Amino acid sequence: MAAGLAPSLILNYLPSYCNYRYRVVLALVAVLPLTGCLFRSRKVDQTVIPITLKTATQQQLIDYVNAQAAAVQSIQATVDIDTTVGGVKKGKVTDYQEIRGYVLARKPAMLRMVGLLPIVRNRAFDMVSDGEVFKLWIPPKNRFVIGRNDVQTPNPAQPIENIRPQHLYDALLIRGVDTQSEIAVLENDTEVVTDVKSHKVSRADYVLDVIRKADSGWVLSRKIVFSRVDLLPHRQLFYDASGNVVTNALYGKYKEENGVQFPWQTEIARPEEEYDITLNIVKLELNLPLADDKFILEQPPGAVVVNLDKP
Repeated sequence: MAAGLAPSLILNYLPSYCNYRYRVVLALVAVLPLTGCLFRSRKVDQTVIPITLKTATQQQLIDYVNAQAAAVQSIQATVDIDTTVGGVKKGKVTDYQEIRGYVLARKPAMLRMVGLLPIVRNRAFDMVSDGEVFKLWIPPKNRFVIGRNDVQTPNPAQPIENIRPQHLYDALLIRGVDTQSEIAVLENDTEVVTDVKSHKVSRADYVLDVIRKADSGWVLSRKIVFSRVDLLPHRQLFYDASGNVVTNALYGKYKEENGVQFPWQTEIARPEEEYDITLNIVKLELNLPLADDKFILEQPPGAVVVNLDKP
């Protein structure tokens, strides 16, 4: 009988001792089925990649990083260089035309990168570093820049002068975990990525938080992110002593070279200096002997010298 009555009539059948709040609840129960505008349902898209995820322990991931670091002693590569500079600080973003170039790297800290101008293939820039001091020659501007890798002097007017070879070296050659001065902690995480159909999906990751001993105590040095799809490093984040991200390196298009899985695409973003460099490898040779003279860059006669360590 009560199913067909109005809510006010239903309440008349309740005993007089019934608590008021129970009368209110019963009234709501009677009203809700009669009103379709009080709720709305919606479809939730599946955002997790429906594949079998691989598993690994903390020690297995550390062993992989250390094994890969030991397996690669030098790199000689032909690359396509894609560069973007600018952001909030500069007030605009500039995309530079992709150019062909060459990268040489040799442990423990030697790096040289040459960029060629389009069509004419003359040198657009030439930079070298021994891990402490770097030199940069820019022929089109007749500028020869010298400075220390650990001294940051951003120059918005000359974006290419903000590039430090050491940042490129650290991103290209993932260092092993030094068990004498570092510890690595494992965490499970998810990361939003874009699939081949431009859909944003969640990907399960393992993250190795590498913490190093500094003079002020233990600090977060970097994070190495492994996709659980293939258990390969797909991202590496570097931090300063205050915990700020200074380099965000993304890795993709892995190929096996001499028994080593190596990324043929590396994107290196420096948020503080507001530049982003993507290196797409065209040709790669690992562990070739690279003589010291490959990393020598002499000051050209008549060049305008800019010493970044001096005012």
